[in-house]
Amino acid sequence: MGDAIDLSGDGGVIKTIVRKSKSDAVAPTEDFPVVDVHYEGTLADTGEVFDTTHEDNTIFSFELGKGSVIKAWDIAVKTMKVGEVAKITCKPDYAYGSAGSPPDIPPDATLVFEVELVACRPRKGSTTGSVSEERARLEELKKQREIAAAAKEEDKKKREEQKAAAAARVQAKLDAKKGQGKGKGKGK
Repeated sequence: MGDAIDLSGDGGVIKTIVRKSKSDAVAPTEDFPVVDVHYEGTLADTGEVFDTTHEDNTIFSFELGKGSVIKAWDIAVKTMKVGEVAKITCKPDYAYGSAGSPPDIPPDATLVFEVELVACRPRKGSTTGSVSEERARLEELKKQREIAAAAKEEDKKKREEQKAAAAARVQAKLDAKKGQGKGKGKGK
């Protein structure tokens, strides 16, 4: 068993690794936010099992960071790697709070889950390819915008230089005419 890690910083979500993942195992990321887990939930006070996927060997899937599960799970599961099994102790503030979840979970209950991260994958409708393609497309658009902005700035400078050169030519012509006028006046 690993050391207890305080993930929330206030003792609200404590994770203890029961079984480590392989060193090259993947973890949930922005590209792979959908996780599949096996779990068993017990009440800390009594040890009574209130929910489990082990009986019917089902998998529970959810997308991290969407608030579709208790806060403790969003916090803890994103720190796991595929194949890891962890014991997650959740204080009421990170679980079902003062309301509980009748009839199985009483008010202000501390819960203990043993969670196995089975897999993590892209959200539905996006493949890994399309996620990285989209990221690459956005990067390309950003580059194009920067290039366009730089070109626009360059054009602006050229126009200003051309205006200045034109103004200088006009001024030179005016100065030349003034000089001619003066010269002619003197000659008469």
